[in-house]
Amino acid sequence: MANTSPASVIAPSTRTVIIGVDDSCFSEYAFNFYLTHVRKTGDNIVLVHVPEFHGVIQAPAMLTDPGVVHELVKEEEIRTRQLVHKYSEKMKQFGLGGKMKQMTGKVGESIIETSRAEHADLIIVGTRGMSKVRRTFLGSVSDYLVHHANVPVLVCRHKEFDAQHDRVHHHHHHR
Repeated sequence: MANTSPASVIAPSTRTVIIGVDDSCFSEYAFNFYLTHVRKTGDNIVLVHVPEFHGVIQAPAMLTDPGVVHELVKEEEIRTRQLVHKYSEKMKQFGLGGKMKQMTGKVGESIIETSRAEHADLIIVGTRGMSKVRRTFLGSVSDYLVHHANVPVLVCRHKEFDAQHDRVHHHHHHR
């Protein structure tokens, strides 16, 4: 029998939405896409960030020089602080409830792990939100998520940016 008590009518549905973020414009696009097209009153947002140096340190070539590793870690810590600040401000600005989780390891696995732990209803990511370094030895995060997630995955294509991005960065692919 349908429950029609007044409380259930008034109470907004609470969904948990995971958004994968890094310091690229693709994450920002995914975040904005959520705001414009997906957002519902009462949503609980979990932003997941995986700092890149964890990946870099796993690359054997980098390990030969501790100085290089140290520099990368320092740079990444600064970038991470800026990123956390930026998204905290956005959450406040748009009155979003939720939190930011910093994870270590592989991006795809971290997002899936968070999704299970937080009982997420939806996962949102941008495509190509990977640095050049990262992309060379990590498969596509969005592919991984689509295959492993137990909830719907929304992969935001940045259509205006894609064509332009290919022109600007095409030289990186000739390695």
